[in-house]
Amino acid sequence: MNAAPAALTPTTRALAWCLHLLFVALLALAAVRAVVDDRPHAGATVAVAAACAAVYAVGPLVPRIHRSRRAAAGWLGAVGACWLVLLILSADGVWVAFPLYFLQLHLLPRRAGPAAVAATALTAIAAYAAHQHSFGAAMAIGPALGAAVAVAVVRGYQALYRESEQRRRLIEELTATRADLAQAQHTAGVLAERERLAREIHDTLAQGLTSIQLLLRAAERALPGAPESAARHVDQARQAAVDNLAEARRFVAALTPPALEGATLSGALERLCATTSARHRLAARFQLTGDPVPLSTAHEVALLRIAQSALANTVRHAEATTAEVTLGYLGDHVTLDVVDDGSGFAPDQLPAPDPESGGFGLAAMRARTHALGGTLTVRSAPGSGTALAARFPLAPPADSEPEARP
Repeated sequence: MNAAPAALTPTTRALAWCLHLLFVALLALAAVRAVVDDRPHAGATVAVAAACAAVYAVGPLVPRIHRSRRAAAGWLGAVGACWLVLLILSADGVWVAFPLYFLQLHLLPRRAGPAAVAATALTAIAAYAAHQHSFGAAMAIGPALGAAVAVAVVRGYQALYRESEQRRRLIEELTATRADLAQAQHTAGVLAERERLAREIHDTLAQGLTSIQLLLRAAERALPGAPESAARHVDQARQAAVDNLAEARRFVAALTPPALEGATLSGALERLCATTSARHRLAARFQLTGDPVPLSTAHEVALLRIAQSALANTVRHAEATTAEVTLGYLGDHVTLDVVDDGSGFAPDQLPAPDPESGGFGLAAMRARTHALGGTLTVRSAPGSGTALAARFPLAPPADSEPEARP
């Protein structure tokens, strides 16, 4: 029992029952020996032993004694008074002191417990000496040794309990920390996926819709004077819509872009330049320098998306007539350069990205390069064209086939 108990475990419950049984068994021993040996005051001894057992039984049965230290101390005083009466009537009552030690250490405050144990041991020794009408060192050994054992056992148990509680709290803190970490990782994963979708939407759907819009405007300007040219622009817009639908289906599933399926990166870039030249008034040319080496799919996708975004910006904003796309393998780096002869701009005076007017292209390209440990450099000035250079360190390929030169 405890005045401020925690939930009983199977072990503590078993120990409590052992203490109850020991107390009752020692009371029964004192009563039986008084009757069997026909000792003086045998009837009174039996009655007091029964009364002491009844008072003791109140403790486990009354919940208030478990919750209140004051109630527990009062109950312990009543049990102690019954024991003193039994001790006066029979010398066998001295053995009941042993379970009383445990009760006192368990129910009383930390300083009062050992003092009560010492007083109980001295009382037991004095009473036993009075019954024997003599005193010897052997009479003190039993109660004193029992008191020492009880103190050692209870203190050891309390130390183990405190250590167990500390470990329990540490485990709870660790569990809470792991839950927080899992939540943080989940949030980071959600944000990373959101950023990936934003880049893919900008580099595919947004650029594709811009291209379709420009083609339809060109078709509108061609009517009614040049219906053949208008039809060609409409057909190119339809093909752009088909291509962007395929892109959308693949980036939702996080698959390889259609342009890279069954093709090399240089081939995909060459087709991108040819498609851009066919759909818009821009002569886009592709060049390959260096000896191609295997690249990971992540690097190939990043290079292709950067080229797509750069050419889309050139078509939409630069009013350029030519654009050069160069893929270079330079030892331990791979580079992508996109240079146009357009109107240029001031890189340090770009407006903030806006959902209505756009402006997310350079930010998306920088995010792609930084995610793979690369760098992105933009050189431009009003009236002097634009040169964009993406540079990536080469890493061992993880999931791509070697690229052959065309």
